[in-house]
Amino acid sequence: QVTLVESGGGSVQAGGSLRLSCTAPGSHYDNFCMAWFRQRPGKEREGVAALWTGGGSTYYADSIKGRFTISHDNAKNTLYLQMDNLKLEDTAMYYCGAVEARDATCITAIQTLGIMPTSMYNSWGRGTQVTVSS
Repeated sequence: QVTLVESGGGSVQAGGSLRLSCTAPGSHYDNFCMAWFRQRPGKEREGVAALWTGGGSTYYADSIKGRFTISHDNAKNTLYLQMDNLKLEDTAMYYCGAVEARDATCITAIQTLGIMPTSMYNSWGRGTQVTVSS
């Protein structure tokens, strides 16, 4: 397990943009399956986007496809979530999840299932709040 720290949340008007970051102080993201989840009040945590840091495999939930982009900067050891054209329903606490993985099987599994199980990840951050207003 690794310690994850999210940042970049805030308040923004609908149609605006935010970029979330996730770092792992003291660790390096060599071959990790990593993901962004969100949890809205009264709702279960849901997967938003995932990637494998060892290659270019990615997955996006239908609700954010075309508006959000997940990426990873190896040099900065940071996971990002670029969120554009934000909507009111994107308001949530956003969490970064990670699990060490030798290959992109995690992404293939998610693509097959069509969902992102929280049980796939064994490391989590404390979250960063995103609030979208009209």
